[in-house]
Amino acid sequence: MSGVEPRQSTSNIGQLHKPSIQALIHGLNRHYYSIAIDYRKNQLEEKMLLNLNKKQWSHGLALDSFDTHCSGNQVAATKMLKLAESYTKSVQEEQKLTAEQLKTRHVGKQDPKRHLESTVVELMSNNIVQALGTAVDEQAL
Repeated sequence: MSGVEPRQSTSNIGQLHKPSIQALIHGLNRHYYSIAIDYRKNQLEEKMLLNLNKKQWSHGLALDSFDTHCSGNQVAATKMLKLAESYTKSVQEEQKLTAEQLKTRHVGKQDPKRHLESTVVELMSNNIVQALGTAVDEQAL
């Protein structure tokens, strides 16, 4: 019985684990028990717990303040301008490169075309959601 504690595990819930490096650093230099705790829930309790973090139907109708939305649009527009400039520069560089250099030119660098596309899609979706939410609020009030 060298290296093993003389305790007996009497259930299948707890299992004997070796201490982690962090536990060894903190002075625990022997085996310890890690007990898995299991709670039995019926179907209604599971359904209730799953609904705790779910968004409500009115969450999509909530609008950002117009100041934050406007500042977000300005930030996205300046980002798109920088990305468009870097994309035109990369297209101009593409014409000068050989086929071998074209394969590895984006390794370790940002792909301006992909980032420009994702920024445009994000900006458009935010503006559409804001415009539709404003129209729904106008009709409701």
